[in-house]
Amino acid sequence: MEHQQRFDAAAATWDEEPRRVKLAGDLAQAVRGAVPLSPDMDLLDFGCGTGLVSLALLPQVRSVTGVDSSRGMLEVLEQKIRVQQVEGYRIRHVDLNAGDTLEGQYSLVLSSMTLHHVPEVPALLSEFHRVLAPGGCLCLMDLDSDGGLFHENTEGVFHNGFDREALREVVRRSGFEAIEFVTAAEVSKPDATGAMRTFPVFLMTAWKGR
Repeated sequence: MEHQQRFDAAAATWDEEPRRVKLAGDLAQAVRGAVPLSPDMDLLDFGCGTGLVSLALLPQVRSVTGVDSSRGMLEVLEQKIRVQQVEGYRIRHVDLNAGDTLEGQYSLVLSSMTLHHVPEVPALLSEFHRVLAPGGCLCLMDLDSDGGLFHENTEGVFHNGFDREALREVVRRSGFEAIEFVTAAEVSKPDATGAMRTFPVFLMTAWKGR
């Protein structure tokens, strides 16, 4: 709950951090390069925040459903959609820790910089597999193993990044195929000790068989 409240409090100024905006743009571009987006695709953005990644991808797909457990983030996203007169973007408040489940079926499920906040990754992957249509793609974007240096505040951080090969195996056991990783972006920021450091962010793509 404290973790959600922290995101709620940060939501109003979330998009004012240039580093976050650049990262979202880099990740959206990486998705475009890795997945053949098309106007018949319905996309689920899990942990959508203020929609920085999925709003950038919306012009290439039919629809986006953005879900998040932070009502503050969703309120900011809703305002952006209203002001910009965005069509084809649906917003849903979903808190899996409170027993909510994902709804609908999608040809693309993506999650950006959210996985390290999820305590039970296999359970989430099972949810993703369930709502993906046959032949659909999963895109996970998150930090490589960072030794606990990325976050100054570790409230709600359950993983200090991910080892790619270990995550590949967890994803494979969840029923996905053709799992590939690329380095999608880099984030330069002060680490938990105050020293400047560059943190790589991966894009993992995996497919649900037909």
